Amino acid sequence: MNSEKGYKYIAGVDEVGRGTLAGPVVAAAVILSKNIVLDGLNDSKKVSKKNREKLFNEICSSSISWSVAYCDAKDIDSINILQATMLAMRRSILGLNQVPCYIKIDGNVLPDLRFKDNKISAESIIGGDRKVPEISAASILAKVYRDRLMINLDGVYKGYYFSEHKGYGTKRHFNSIKELGPSPQHRLSFKPFCDKRL
Repeated sequence: MNSEKGYKYIAGVDEVGRGTLAGPVVAAAVILSKNIVLDGLNDSKKVSKKNREKLFNEICSSSISWSVAYCDAKDIDSINILQATMLAMRRSILGLNQVPCYIKIDGNVLPDLRFKDNKISAESIIGGDRKVPEISAASILAKVYRDRLMINLDGVYKGYYFSEHKGYGTKRHFNSIKELGPSPQHRLSFKPFCDKRL
């Protein structure tokens, strides 16, 4: 991971929500300040809710630039989850108010990084949310943003308990779908919807 040397503005990008049955896939992009060290950065799944909230505020207030974007259930059903993830990542990069010179992306696939006549240099890093501070920061922003969004959706779509499971396939979530049917937030291209198990 030495190919980024010499670049002034390095963005980290990560997503959350690829494997849920409902809700958007959310991506974040972050350019950290080089002179500020944020204690506790890690893969968002390995950080407690309390510390994620704390780090979310610290990242937003101290970063050079940050952005969060998403693709909703209709996008996912229309273009598939991989393409929706790539599009959410691209949107998060477009949302930065500082154009990055180099991008580090969690995973093994890169989104389209051609913007007008410029293509931004980048690398994909498996497990990057545990290894690269910029990606860890993006992971935390995306996770906290998506959790808050699912909590808000719980107030709109009563009876699905989105605030509890955040769209993942828990027993209570499956029971809610069987009782109420899918909501507009459910991904109908995902199993178990597409194979008629619900």
